[in-house]
Amino acid sequence: MTHPETSFASLLIIGAGPAGLSAAVVAAEAGLHVTLVDENPFPGGQIWRGGQQRWKDVRAKQMWQRLQALSNVRYLPSARVLAVVRETQTIVLEKAGRILHICWEKLILCSGARELYLPFPGWTLPGVTGAGGLQALIKAGADLRGKRVVIAGTGPLLLAVADTVRQQQGKVLLIAEHRNWRELMVFTWKLLVSHKGKFLQALALMWRLKGISYFPDSNVTEAIGEQTLRKVKLRQAGKELELDCDYLACAYGLVANTELAVSLGCVVKDGFVQVDRLQQTSIPGIWAAGEATGIGGVEKALVEGRIAAYAVIGKTPDSEDLALHQNALDFAGLLRQCFAPKTTLRDLCKTETIVCRCEDIRANQLERHLDWRSAKLITRAGMGACQGRICGAACQFLYGWNAPDLRQPVFPAKAATLAELNAACHKEMEK
Repeated sequence: MTHPETSFASLLIIGAGPAGLSAAVVAAEAGLHVTLVDENPFPGGQIWRGGQQRWKDVRAKQMWQRLQALSNVRYLPSARVLAVVRETQTIVLEKAGRILHICWEKLILCSGARELYLPFPGWTLPGVTGAGGLQALIKAGADLRGKRVVIAGTGPLLLAVADTVRQQQGKVLLIAEHRNWRELMVFTWKLLVSHKGKFLQALALMWRLKGISYFPDSNVTEAIGEQTLRKVKLRQAGKELELDCDYLACAYGLVANTELAVSLGCVVKDGFVQVDRLQQTSIPGIWAAGEATGIGGVEKALVEGRIAAYAVIGKTPDSEDLALHQNALDFAGLLRQCFAPKTTLRDLCKTETIVCRCEDIRANQLERHLDWRSAKLITRAGMGACQGRICGAACQFLYGWNAPDLRQPVFPAKAATLAELNAACHKEMEK
């Protein structure tokens, strides 16, 4: 049995998405020895998924090229976090069957976010995905040519996903937006007044999507199929509609990945890691940037990564970055105000609808409980492979429960890996 490899990082950055890459460039070019860790096989996170061969954003390519030119950057892809030890400032990783211990001096969390899934009849059928999940499939090489796609939910992501499907020669049958026309017009006006660049981007996107049916005040009520998705039922302004399709992509928002922050003792409030104006968390020596601190998109992630790295190296952010950050925060607030899931979406989940898909737990088994702990003890909800990441967020929305408690390992691990880790811990205790 091999002994875990131990190394030291002057700056450890967890997450190689836009925030992590941005922070790594600033810190490494300032001379700091940087270790950049990510669970994905390629850098870029969820926004720039697929690696540099698939990147269209020139900023991603430029930052990655700058990092590759530096000898003081260590990049660890496909590395999953198992545990953190606060007392020794050590993170335990699993990579290619090996256990790595990394001791850090300073740490920046860029853990990103995941999709919010809201249960409705048939949502577990193959062919039903999150909107971001469908984008990820496409970036991974899924062939959507000629496939019929319905996109539903709320927010600008619906349009972005429709454009991605269109570019891959898929057939977007319908975009079903939960918000009504009046609410969409309010958002459009505020976007024009306060974020003209974003407004022009949206206008160009809508022009590319001309000819695709766009229905406001609409919801998916059921996905139908046996072994795979065959059709969807929708309700539009009180009218029922049924469409044959191959894919259904749903977007109801994002949930910040705060598990590591909680493990480290950082204050998390309203689902986000709390930071000050320099991205410092409540724990000295730990900063956070990107979606983990609030959902806001790539511009927010990039500028927060830079600000966090400036704080690490003892540099004050310039006025341009501070202005960009405030603008990004304002835009994030506008999205939250205009597209947060409405409570009426709870009605999509029927009594027989599966809520915990890992353990096949249905709504009528959960709704009789007062809180997450009670439901988990009795039904085993949240005890499957996702450890409550999917159903926990759904139950928060459906029943108003608090978020599930975190248990280490942070991510699922092989039994052999845990056995090796346990043996290593015993050896350390015997010294």
